[in-house]
Amino acid sequence: MDMTQLMDTPVKRPLWQGRRMLLAAAAAGVVIAVVFLGFALAGARTSLRTPATGVVVGTVEAGVFRDFVTLRAKVVPRDVVYLGLQEGGQVSEVLARSGDVVAAGQPLVKFRNTQLELEVLDREARLSESITQLQAYEKQLEDARAANEKAAAQIDYDVVRLERDARRLEALLAQGYVPRQKYEDVRDQLTLSRQLQPLQITTNRTQDALRRRQLPQLQSDLATLQTSLKVVRTKLDSLTLRAPVAGKLADMHLNVGEIHDRGERLGQIVADSGYKIEARVDEYYLDRVRVGQAGQVEADGRAWPLRVTRVDPQVKDATFLVELAFAGAGPNGVAPGQALEGQITLGGDRPGLLLPAGAFLEKTGGAWAMVVGGDGEHADRRSIKIGRRNADQVEVLAGLKPGERVITSDYTGFEKVERVVLTK
Repeated sequence: MDMTQLMDTPVKRPLWQGRRMLLAAAAAGVVIAVVFLGFALAGARTSLRTPATGVVVGTVEAGVFRDFVTLRAKVVPRDVVYLGLQEGGQVSEVLARSGDVVAAGQPLVKFRNTQLELEVLDREARLSESITQLQAYEKQLEDARAANEKAAAQIDYDVVRLERDARRLEALLAQGYVPRQKYEDVRDQLTLSRQLQPLQITTNRTQDALRRRQLPQLQSDLATLQTSLKVVRTKLDSLTLRAPVAGKLADMHLNVGEIHDRGERLGQIVADSGYKIEARVDEYYLDRVRVGQAGQVEADGRAWPLRVTRVDPQVKDATFLVELAFAGAGPNGVAPGQALEGQITLGGDRPGLLLPAGAFLEKTGGAWAMVVGGDGEHADRRSIKIGRRNADQVEVLAGLKPGERVITSDYTGFEKVERVVLTK
């Protein structure tokens, strides 16, 4: 075969080599597509479509911020005294019912406790016996003191009398009118009395010192026993439940024959000391509400001034408890449990950039917001900074300008998106 034939003959490539080229081209196309898709995704923003009618939009405006917190309060008694049973027993007589107005010390319920009565009688007898013994010993000490003083006085008298007799007999003896024996007997008695005098003085001092040491302890023991006796007798008095203060009796429903245990709560008395206001406030204001701050509530068609009297820092269900008192006379006719609307003034009013308050703060904490674009068809996420806030206003410190509009309704579902598309 010559060279011309070889040049005109077509060369055929193997089948496997053609397939490999097609696979390589396809792979290259996939890579290019992935790269372009990555660039596209990198430039895209996560978004969420929501009806425009389902959101609330507020406008940023310059104005005056009013620094207060709204109250949803209720009226409660200023003082409530709970009634408890000191000694258990069986109800024997009910003298007052719930709703009755009672005076301090008024009997409310009488109980019967036979075992307690026997124990009191036995204890009372033992204490009375001990008191009697101590009183008898105290009397013995006093009798001994009196006897010692009487003995000392008798010796002093004998010395004086015998000295006088000795002088008279001595004169008579010199004249021979009396025998010497009689004179010597008087002198002997005088000598004995003079010797007894210091002994009796020493004895009196020793016994008086002992009596002085024993008497205070004796009197203390007597006082303790007498106090114990009063306490024991009081146990029987406690079987009659009395009103500790004047007021209205509540939550007491007892019937004759019922048995109740010691310490059991039987009811309560709403004292005649007026009412106070209680309100639970959002924990956001915990570090801003202080005792002494002014407030007010609406009642009887007018505002009644209040003063914060107590702030309980314990947070429960994202709120804390505040107690307030009327700054002067309160409204007439308020009743325990009555709901009132009001507010606490936290600071002075001041100008600033304001945004209407809304549910969006619960999700963002005021760190970001969805700002509506000029076309009104979308809202973009933007970092902001807020200051004080009340039920109506939010103070804007950075991130927003006057005239800009912000979605202020609930941001549920907005947490991970950068744009909200507002559909019609």
